[in-house]
Formats: sequence, structure tokens, C-alpha cells
Amino acid sequence: MKVVFLTAGAAGMYCGSCMHDNALAKALRDLGVDCVLQPVYTPIRTDEDSIADAHVFFGGIHVYLLQQMPWLRFVPGPLRRVLDWPPLLNFATRRVASTDPGKLGELSLSMLRGVHGRQADEFRRLVDWMADEMKPDAVIFSNLLIGGGIPELKSRLPDTKLIVLLQGDDIFLDHLHPETRQQAIELCTELIVSLDHACAHSQFYANKMGELLQIPHEKRVVSRLSIDTSAFHPIANDDPAASNQAESNPSDSSPKPFRLGYLARIAPEKGFHRLVDAFLQIAKDPAMDHVQLHAAGWLGENNRAYFQSQLKRLEQAGVADRFEHHGSPDLKQKIDYLRSLDLLCVPTEYEDPKGLFVLESLAAGTPVVMPDHGAFSELIRSTGGGILVPPGDTDALCSSIRELVLDTPRRRQLAREGREAVQEKHSIQSAAQALRDLIAS
Repeated sequence: MKVVFLTAGAAGMYCGSCMHDNALAKALRDLGVDCVLQPVYTPIRTDEDSIADAHVFFGGIHVYLLQQMPWLRFVPGPLRRVLDWPPLLNFATRRVASTDPGKLGELSLSMLRGVHGRQADEFRRLVDWMADEMKPDAVIFSNLLIGGGIPELKSRLPDTKLIVLLQGDDIFLDHLHPETRQQAIELCTELIVSLDHACAHSQFYANKMGELLQIPHEKRVVSRLSIDTSAFHPIANDDPAASNQAESNPSDSSPKPFRLGYLARIAPEKGFHRLVDAFLQIAKDPAMDHVQLHAAGWLGENNRAYFQSQLKRLEQAGVADRFEHHGSPDLKQKIDYLRSLDLLCVPTEYEDPKGLFVLESLAAGTPVVMPDHGAFSELIRSTGGGILVPPGDTDALCSSIRELVLDTPRRRQLAREGREAVQEKHSIQSAAQALRDLIAS
């Protein structure tokens, strides 16, 4: 079986979709599938070894310039290929302050039009490469927004399965101007006709995108969100809570520091400020003076002012010494960080379609408190590794955190159940096998 997996780079930052795509492609290879992980827009960045191909289709600089300067299509292709050189793309994306989709509306529409847009030559090159060189049994798209060439692929390769992984498409669409958003939805709906399957990581997201894009029920597939659990080696004494939830010393009157953590991109939509709200309220309680706040995750230039505003709030409340930022960790650092925590909370503002950090935290033996929306609801109910709270309810969030601060046995139970459930239900190997079976069906 031969598969081409198209994955969209995220302008140099760690991206949950990129990391999941990379892990899934590796797991497919382990099953004997000849899987090529092919980046588009920019090289991908993962927190483990990337297996992505070295060259990039639809280099971000290239497609942007074709949109702004249509005459560029008359420049010989080999000369334009320089714009897709990975080192150049990496250099450029390090200096991008924001990839605001609201400013990329016309480019988005053009890309969705495929061979009828301003990047037509690039789409034809991709389709020719697939049809003449690769001849795959399946093509997987990491989202529908990179699927402008789907109709031509179906025409050239009628026996090839075309599968899209829906994982955040709505978030991009919702940032477009209303008129542009509606046009983009209509173009996406047209692409669905040529697809064989549209996969989502939760029933919630399958229903949401199914209604938005009018996806027939027979094309909808729920594929459980998964991680590579092999990186999370068993903890000493087979106790997933032993490393970070040990009892305080009875002879010591001061309780052990309690580490409340956050792991996600540091941005308003991820709700870092809401966790700060909860921490500031908890910190007022003298019985909670051992609770610390820790945060890790990608911090883009466009969110530095936001992050500084949260630091200022902590300083003004006199608790800045109880906060630590751990930067953007690689895989080993991330696992060590998660194991150092007593509890993880990422109170997102939006309905997250994935939430890989929930599975990673549970695999590391750390329970979670999450808002009861998006994919989180199904993840927590599937694993039993945490508590759900009403979205946007700071009092409820504080109450649940306090409850787990004071109840070590409950934390240990949640940690153990969560870790076992991730191993049994959410391994990347089982997700890859399900995808292989879907292709073969």
C-alpha cells in the first residue's frame, strides 16, 4: 500500500496537527505502508524526529507572491522553485509576527479554487507528481483548506482513495471576513463531492463540520485522537502519580508545593488568561499558598504583549514569584514538565477539535481539569482522567482545582485511570491500523 500524506506546515511553530500527522505517518510505516509525508506551505516543526520529505509544495512565499503578482506565473517554473527552498521558508517564517487568516482571504479562496486559481500551475505540478510518479493508493490531506486539487486528483486517479482529516478547518474559516468565509465554505463543500472520506477526531467535530460543509453521513468517519505512547515510559513503581503527586512529609508542617500547569500555545484563544484568573482567586486563600502556576508552550511575537499583560497581573497581585514559564519544550522536556505537574488545565475559549495535550498529560500521569466543550468532553469521558467544568465559569474552575489540591487520593485515581485509558484506547498504532483498514476497504 502506498500513501501520500499532505501536511500543512505552521510557519515555524510547534503545531498539534503537524505533530499528529508526523506520528500517524510513522505508525503507518511501521505497519508496512509506503507512506510519504509531504509538507505544503512550510516545513513542519515537531517535538520529535520528523519523517517529512525535504521539499515543500506550495511554498508559502511562492503562493503569496503568485496571489499578489499574477504575472509571476510567466516566470519559468525552475526559477520560481527557489522560493520553495526550505531554508528560505524557515528564515522567512521566523520573522512572521502573525499569519492572521483575516488578511489572507483572497489567497485562501484562490487556493481552494485549485487549477482555477492564481496558483494553478502549482496545483497542476502537484497532481502530475501524484499521477505520474507516486501513483498512490490513497492521498490524505491534513485539512480541507489545502485540498484545492482534489477534483483533478479524482479525475486523474479515479481508484485512489482521497481522505481529509478535519482538524481545525472551522477555526481558520471563522477568522475570515463574513463574505469571504461564506465563499470559502461553498468552495469546501464543492470539494467534499470528490472525497471518499472525511475524518474527525471526535463525534462533536464530525457533526459540526458535517453540518457546516454538508458532508454526507456515509463519508463521515470518527477516528479517535491518538498519541505515540511509547515515548511515555512507565514511571517507577508503576504509579503514574508517584513522580509528581507524592505526599508531603508528615514531620514537615509546610505542604509540598502544588504545581498547577498549562501546556499549549500561549494565546488568548487558548485561555491562558482564564487560568491566571483562577490562580489569582485561589492565591487569595491562605490554605492555598503552596499552589504554584507553571506554563509551557509556543509564544509567538504577536502574543508577547498579551503574555506580558498576564505577567503584570501576577506582579500586581504579589504572586509573580509563584509563577514560572518553561518556554516551548521539545518532546523529552515536555514529558518531564508534565510529570512535574500535579494538575494540568488549558481553559480554551473556543471548542478545540483535538486537544493532544490532554492525552499527553494523562499519558505522563497527570490529571486534568478542562472546559466541557469541543473534543475535551469526549476525551475526558473516554479516559476518566479528569474533571469537566462549565466553559468560562471561573468559580467552577477554581472549585475543581481546589478540590483536587486537597484530595490526593482522587488525583491519583484520575491519573491512574487516565494513563491506562490512553494506553488502551488512544495509541497512535491503533489509529494507524484503523486508517489503513479504511484505505483498504
